[in-house]
Amino acid sequence: QVQLVESGGGLVQAGGSLRLSCAASRNIFDSHHTAWYRQAPGKQRELVARIFSDGTTNLAGSVKGRFTISRDNAKNTMYLQMNSLKPEDTAVYYCNAWRASIEYWGQGTQVTVSS
Repeated sequence: QVQLVESGGGLVQAGGSLRLSCAASRNIFDSHHTAWYRQAPGKQRELVARIFSDGTTNLAGSVKGRFTISRDNAKNTMYLQMNSLKPEDTAVYYCNAWRASIEYWGQGTQVTVSS
């Protein structure tokens, strides 16, 4: 079993930055793929960024050039650096880890971007 705990959310003005962290209860990054998802009110959860176990990264088109996903294997922590935030980035951000048919989710952290 793996526990994922997100932190770093908050209220920020448009154009500002936040860094989200996802701490895993044990070392999983060498064996699991990980990702950030977000869900805005009334909308479906959507993939924001992912980092595969080999270090390859993908970003959703809406955040390319503004967000960066990274991880620190020694700290069992994944990050999402979010710059140039927009009101449409407002959502609950979730950390996800998966391997084959096994999947883990964090509890989410709220990000609110004011205009």
